[in-house]
Amino acid sequence: QEQLVESGGGLVQPGGSLRLSCTASGFILDYYTIGWFRQVPGKEREGVSYMTKGGYTDYADSVKGRFTISRDNAKSTMYLQMNSLKPDDTGVYYCATGSYATMEKRVYDRWGQGTQVTVSG
Repeated sequence: QEQLVESGGGLVQPGGSLRLSCTASGFILDYYTIGWFRQVPGKEREGVSYMTKGGYTDYADSVKGRFTISRDNAKSTMYLQMNSLKPDDTGVYYCATGSYATMEKRVYDRWGQGTQVTVSG
């Protein structure tokens, strides 16, 4: 069974940091582009960052310089390090895998269950 399981969300004060993790099982993570997305109620799910299997990365303008995507294929795990968090970063964060170098959510075909990140205080 192919699965992505996220962890690491929580409540953090503005200016704080969190690291999200997403562990894959049932397939080989190395072969795929990995992506992170977020969604707030009433809005479309938006792309935050992606990394191709070759290591190319891209970020949404709103998170550039603050967030870092990475992967450890030996552990079948992807990460999103989030620094200098702002209240606007609040949302449910999803990891996903796909086969293309894009933040277009429609081409990602495996998704995690989501983890809540709340920036408040």
